[in-house]
Amino acid sequence: MRRSSKTPFIAAAALALALAGGSVGAEPATDPGDGDALYFDLLDLHGAAQTPTDRSFNIFFDAGSWHGYSLPPVADASTGFSGPFVHSLADGQWVGSRFAQLILKDSAHHQDIALTAAEGHAAPGYLMRRFAGPGLTVRETLFFADSWHALVRIELTATEPKDVNLSVAGRVMQSQQNGLAKDGDAVTQTFAHSYSKLTTRLHVDGAPDYRIALTGTDYRIELGQPLHLEPQQTTTVFVEQTLVYDSRSETPAPVDDAIAWPQNRARWSGYLTSVASSHLPGLPDETARRVSVKAMMTLLGNWRAARGDMHYDGVIPSYSNPDFNGFWAWDSWKHAAALAHFAPELARDQMRAMFDYQGADGMVPDCIYLDKANNNERDSKPPLAVWAALKIYQATGDQAFLAEMYDKLVRYHRWWFKARDHDRNGLAEYGSTDGTKVAAAWESGMDNAVRFDHVTMLDNGDGAWSMDQESVDLNAYLYKEKLDLAEIAGVLGKTQAQAQWRQEAATMKAPIQARMFDKTLGYFFDAKLGQDDRVRIFGSEGWAPLWAGVASPAQAKSVVRVMLDPKKFATVMPFPTLAADDPRLSPIKGYWRGPVWLDQAYFGVEALRRYGYEHQADDMARRLVLHAEGLTQQAPFYENYDPLTGRGYQSRNFSWSAASYLLLLQKRTREIRMH
Repeated sequence: MRRSSKTPFIAAAALALALAGGSVGAEPATDPGDGDALYFDLLDLHGAAQTPTDRSFNIFFDAGSWHGYSLPPVADASTGFSGPFVHSLADGQWVGSRFAQLILKDSAHHQDIALTAAEGHAAPGYLMRRFAGPGLTVRETLFFADSWHALVRIELTATEPKDVNLSVAGRVMQSQQNGLAKDGDAVTQTFAHSYSKLTTRLHVDGAPDYRIALTGTDYRIELGQPLHLEPQQTTTVFVEQTLVYDSRSETPAPVDDAIAWPQNRARWSGYLTSVASSHLPGLPDETARRVSVKAMMTLLGNWRAARGDMHYDGVIPSYSNPDFNGFWAWDSWKHAAALAHFAPELARDQMRAMFDYQGADGMVPDCIYLDKANNNERDSKPPLAVWAALKIYQATGDQAFLAEMYDKLVRYHRWWFKARDHDRNGLAEYGSTDGTKVAAAWESGMDNAVRFDHVTMLDNGDGAWSMDQESVDLNAYLYKEKLDLAEIAGVLGKTQAQAQWRQEAATMKAPIQARMFDKTLGYFFDAKLGQDDRVRIFGSEGWAPLWAGVASPAQAKSVVRVMLDPKKFATVMPFPTLAADDPRLSPIKGYWRGPVWLDQAYFGVEALRRYGYEHQADDMARRLVLHAEGLTQQAPFYENYDPLTGRGYQSRNFSWSAASYLLLLQKRTREIRMH
């Protein structure tokens, strides 16, 4: 840690400065005046781990960190924070139960200074706790300087001159006791079967030495001499915890604690400027902004920096689920579309991370991990990458990024027609590389959707397999990709390619409208290969042609009638993935057999808007915000929701739900609609 110059000691140099009337580095005590108070505690971040794998409460991560912390339970009045949780260790586990516990003694009387908890909050970009003692106030602020370094900024303000003995303590989980050690002026933790290393330091400017004590699962770092507090002056000390994923190769740059906190505040101020554009007719702007900030905090809480075989930063689906410790393709496209509005470089890296593993044939894998041996290349995911890249450009004007991605996007788009068009009719199917039905269903993203109950796998040759049905959502996405590639080609001055993409889109339009729309039922369905028949399951995939703009106005009118039917999709929490009157509806545990997934609901709202149904779109969007249980209070974003009650289920702190709400609430110039 680089040294700043703020903390005085009872030492000759400090005494000379004081006698001469010069500053000894302490700052005047000021009211913190938290401008973030409007966004305090949007998520409840209190908790204490009962086991190393306890994920029953929310955790604070930021800046791409792989280690996180929580506020202690409300009834726990002792100083410090819960943690850390190390997400890169196995599938993630708590390695410490307490960090940065402050212990103060009056050096004149050798008595402990009792501190009483006054308040604690989770704010955008930090955790804060404030304490009061006899003639003394203490504020602890935990934040991340970068993806490696967590800092606790401890501010002490006395009402009269005071000399104190200061130390910080921590406790590791019982299972991690053997890895605890002393290394010079630091405490280190290492872990079995891992090259990761956690280092804890206390930093007080001018401190000649520190004393370290290890006792069982406890550690303590103490200043070698008393700390002098001037009246009405704030003295600041820092505790740093650094996590290195691979100690053989990583050497993080030291942090300058004098500027780390202002830099954190500047970064978050930049993020928060985008919430001014949060708006939905009929919803108070304050509500829209609070939901948007919570969504940002969720996405940034799931941000993980490049480590191991993941060569770019990105956002995981949810730290609350041990199965989601990597990057998924279509999650990444949705994350990137939302991140583009407030963290565009992270949005770009999210896409780069997935395309880093693009195959020679153009395929982008389903998901990637810290250890690439775990990557899933049995299937891909629905083609929304071009949409995401264009969203980034629309938010940033970054032509260089489009130029960087264009050929990769083209190769991925072409792959679908080479590897997933069994009968070569220009319409594609979901499939797999290993011929399994389960991987093919994964490729759709809708793992157990009713429409796939009776599919048969067909061999396309050369390690490519297709289902025996052409999915309407897949082909709507591919149609939109052609139009979006045309727009990108135009931005890049590729006029011939632009014309070709437009012609290809026009060629796809007629067969989608003819093969996949049922005139009698007034809805779009998957089409069976080799026959003029459809898989007549009313699901969320049926409005994908409206979102993509491939439906005719008459077809759109019929689909909207179905979408707005309370017996089907206009439920309490609207737009379930299976119609509410389907006897196979399983609204709680059905996964893709009924619950509302926010990406599909967002596409539903945008489908209405695209064809001019603005008021209906606003009504459905308001329902999605107001009927999601607890969303406007402290509830996290859930993976999916019960359409009949609005209660959230499955993974908490789910990134694409957060991304979908951000996009839903983004005030913007409306897209050109189809009339």
